[in-house]
Amino acid sequence: MIRYASPADHAAIDSVTTAAFGGDDEARIIARLRADDDAMFEMVAEADGQIVGHIMFSRLWADRDDLYAALAPLSVAPDLQRTGLGAALVRAGLSGAQQFGAVGVLVLGDPAYYGRFGFAADTARLVEAPYRGLPAFMGLGFVDGAFEGPMTVAYPSAFGD
Repeated sequence: MIRYASPADHAAIDSVTTAAFGGDDEARIIARLRADDDAMFEMVAEADGQIVGHIMFSRLWADRDDLYAALAPLSVAPDLQRTGLGAALVRAGLSGAQQFGAVGVLVLGDPAYYGRFGFAADTARLVEAPYRGLPAFMGLGFVDGAFEGPMTVAYPSAFGD
């Protein structure tokens, strides 16, 4: 079952994220995004009453009036990785981002993985951002023209500290 996360899930999310990444750097980013009120939304995957996966979307500040989001991080319990759970979280999260009104999403991740959801480096080629030019920096637009023409985005400070 995939659902929106609640504050009661935070400790379990931290545990899953730390296990998935083999350290607490991403869990600290999540905590900082929450503390700074920069999280747009987060979702969890639950199995047998336990949190086994998590995805977070945060707001990006763009030099446009439209809403843009960053997908990060995505974590799945190590014993459930490569089972499709991460893909289910990404699909649910992208649907949620559209419902929240985002016109596009940026991600810094494995092109082979995120490419299957429609993310492409070419989509983000005109986006001025800290990760510009990296093959892992990709965009996905939900509306025509979402990434058309040059634009600048700023990420929440949690990603840069």
